[in-house]
Amino acid sequence: MDLSYLWFWIVGALFIGYFVLDGFDFGVGMSLPFLSKDDTDRRVIINTIGPVWDLNETWVIVAGACLFAAFPEWYATLFSGFYLALLLILLALIVRGVSFEYRHQGSSDRWRAWFDGFIVYGSAVPALLWGVAFANIVQGVPLDEGHNYIGGFFALLNPYALLGGVTTLLLFFTHGVVFVSLKTTGELRERARTLAARSGVVTVVVAAAFLVWTILQHPDSIGTIIASAVAAVALIAAWFANRAGREGRAFALMAVTIAAAVLALFLALFPDVMPASNDPANSLTIENASSTPYTLGVMSWTALVFLPLVLAYQAWTYWVFRKRVSRATVEAAAH
Repeated sequence: MDLSYLWFWIVGALFIGYFVLDGFDFGVGMSLPFLSKDDTDRRVIINTIGPVWDLNETWVIVAGACLFAAFPEWYATLFSGFYLALLLILLALIVRGVSFEYRHQGSSDRWRAWFDGFIVYGSAVPALLWGVAFANIVQGVPLDEGHNYIGGFFALLNPYALLGGVTTLLLFFTHGVVFVSLKTTGELRERARTLAARSGVVTVVVAAAFLVWTILQHPDSIGTIIASAVAAVALIAAWFANRAGREGRAFALMAVTIAAAVLALFLALFPDVMPASNDPANSLTIENASSTPYTLGVMSWTALVFLPLVLAYQAWTYWVFRKRVSRATVEAAAH
C-alpha cells in the first residue's frame, strides 16, 4: 500500500481514538447540571475522569501533529479556513482543563459554580464544533485553485454541518453519562442510567438522520453504508444494554458506535481529504496533499515503535483507575 494512503487511515484511526476517549470526557463534563444534586455529586462525577481526561486529550495533539507531517496541504487548508471554529475549540479545551484544576482551589460555592459552568461549556463547545468541522470536510467546502478556503465562518454553519454537530454533541453526552453509571455507585449511578436511557432515544433519532443524509450524499460508498449500519446497530444495542443495567457492555457499544460513525465519515471522504464544493478540480486528495515518501517512511517507523507503547501505557492507566467512585470515598478524601 502507498504510504500516503496508509497515513490517511492512520490519521483516521487517531481521530477515532480521540472521539471515543475524549468523547466520554466531554459527555461527563456536560452531564454535571443534569446528574448532580450537590457539590459531592459534582466531585464524584469529575473524579470519574480525573485520572484520565488529560491523557485522553493528548490524542488530538498526536492526530494534529500527524496530520501536519503527513498531509501539510490538508493541514494548511483546514487550519486556515476553519481557524475561528478551531480556535473556539482550543479555547474551550483550555478553559475546561484549567477548571478541573482550579474548582477545588476556592472554598466558596460561587467560586465552584463558576468553574463548574466552565467545565460544562468547555465540554459542549468542542463536542458541537468537532461535528460541524468534520461534516463540512465530508460535504465539501469552496476552495480556490490554490486550495484555499474561500467561504466564511457562517458558511460552515449550514444545515448538514449543524446536524453533524448536534449528532456528536448527543453521542458524546450519552457516552459520558453511560461512563458515569459505569464508574459510580448508589443513587448517582441510577440517575445516570435513567438519563442515558432518555438521551439515548434522542441520540438514535438524530444520529440516524445524520448518517442517512451522509449516505444520500455518497450513495456509491459501500463502506460508508456498512459502517453507518454498524453504528446504528451498536447504538441501539447500547441503549438496551444500559436499560438492562449492563453498563460495561453499554459503554463498549457506545465506543463502537462512535468509532463506526467516524469511520463512515472517513470512508465517505476517501480518496479526497478536502473536497471542493465549487469545483472538483480544486479538491485536495490523498495524493496531492501528502508529504514526500521519505517523510512518510520516517513517520511510519516512528509510529511502529512508539504507538504500541502509548497504547500500552493508556491501557495500564485505565486498569489502575478501574474502580468505581463513591460519595463515601470523595467525602473521606475531603477531610
